[in-house]
Amino acid sequence: MLVLFEFVSSHPMVVLVAGVFGLVGLWQLWRFRLKPLFIPKADIDRMVDALIAEHGERAEDVAMMEEDRAWRRSEALKQGIWRRVRRELWRRYEAGEWE
Repeated sequence: MLVLFEFVSSHPMVVLVAGVFGLVGLWQLWRFRLKPLFIPKADIDRMVDALIAEHGERAEDVAMMEEDRAWRRSEALKQGIWRRVRRELWRRYEAGEWE
């Protein structure tokens, strides 16, 4: 414990930079992975049903394009939502619910 305290007291900038990187990482984790989980499953199912009805077998391609578009525009929440939509499309495809 003493060694850790000596390192922190002698290298405060290293600790500060590591803390900034850690906070940015946590922020991205929240925006891309955790916050989309709070979107109700009913909304995701509604999006999936609309994609299947409108695009048929191209639904997954459209969802992938929307996810890529959100990534290019740095919209992490939308990217996470479209990722969930793609996962649900894939789950339904594997279960044989649509082709």
